[in-house]
Amino acid sequence: MSELIEKKYFQDYMPENVCFGCGINNDQGLHVKSYWEGEESVCRWDSEEKYHGWSELMNGGVIATLVDCHCMCTAMAYAYRQEGRALGSLPEYRYATGTLSVKYLRPTSNNDTVELRARVVEVKGKKTVLKCDFYCLGEKTAEADVVAIRVFDSSQDGGDNVFKS
Repeated sequence: MSELIEKKYFQDYMPENVCFGCGINNDQGLHVKSYWEGEESVCRWDSEEKYHGWSELMNGGVIATLVDCHCMCTAMAYAYRQEGRALGSLPEYRYATGTLSVKYLRPTSNNDTVELRARVVEVKGKKTVLKCDFYCLGEKTAEADVVAIRVFDSSQDGGDNVFKS
């Protein structure tokens, strides 16, 4: 008997997030949804015609945004996981992009579900280094090196949460 496992989407634990890529409070956004599958975070996403570059192909900037948001949320979820805490527990952490380097390997269909798989490579202080692979129809179409920087920690004095509206 197979057991149904409920996916806990990282973004559901970021209620004030209005980011275009991953914000649950952005009606016009991409609504990236990331979750753990073993040691990797996974995001499956379906595009819309308005996100094409050339006819039938996904825009490269949209690909970069998906990678960026998936990785920032993965860095946050990884920090909670390493501390043995549930998503949404205190202290609250938020991450922003330090660097994002995307290598486009082949054109990506804008008509099919894409899958992102990210893994944490290293953590040094507030910096989390990640690798992300981007797939469409089972083929890797892009790969990225990403650095996420912890820019908010609710346990620290001084400074407002820039992610709250």
